[in-house]
Amino acid sequence: MISTSDFRKGAKIEYKGAPHEIIDYQHHKMGRGGAIVRTKLKNLITGSIFDDSFKGGEKFSPPNLEEKSMQYLYNDGDYYHFMDNENYEQTPLTEDQLGDAKRFLKENMEAKILFYSGSPIAVEVPMFVELAIVKTDPGFKGDTASGGSKPAVLESGVTVKVPFHLNEGDIIKVDTRTAEYIERVK
Repeated sequence: MISTSDFRKGAKIEYKGAPHEIIDYQHHKMGRGGAIVRTKLKNLITGSIFDDSFKGGEKFSPPNLEEKSMQYLYNDGDYYHFMDNENYEQTPLTEDQLGDAKRFLKENMEAKILFYSGSPIAVEVPMFVELAIVKTDPGFKGDTASGGSKPAVLESGVTVKVPFHLNEGDIIKVDTRTAEYIERVK
């Protein structure tokens, strides 16, 4: 059981029949009364974020969560197919289940999939991915790395801003949290 005194940012609890992650919390001690814990919770299934308060000492059960490392195989138009690296079992996921992660998926890429009671609920791609530029305006002599940026479409379909000197075919490192160019990969 997880008590309100054990609350930490990133801790996960079972609340109202669904897994929730604690985004923020504050302990408030009233004058004569008991403590109150104000929290900001994120529902891991729907993604909704809301505020709620609990009495000090309230207990919650830990959610039945399991994280598996899986390999992205392909997209058949309706589903994105992932394979478990241990038992080679395939799991199809919809675009809604993937969320923003679909923008950075590349065939054979490793991703972490979060399961709740045996059902997939979230996909987490690596923090940095290396993707090739498939479409961008050509670089011209005199363009410098610090002189600005231009849009580039990457092999996964996401568009990011890159320095002028990069061309089609170049491989770059992208931060998946912010969709920003980090560096050119040699």
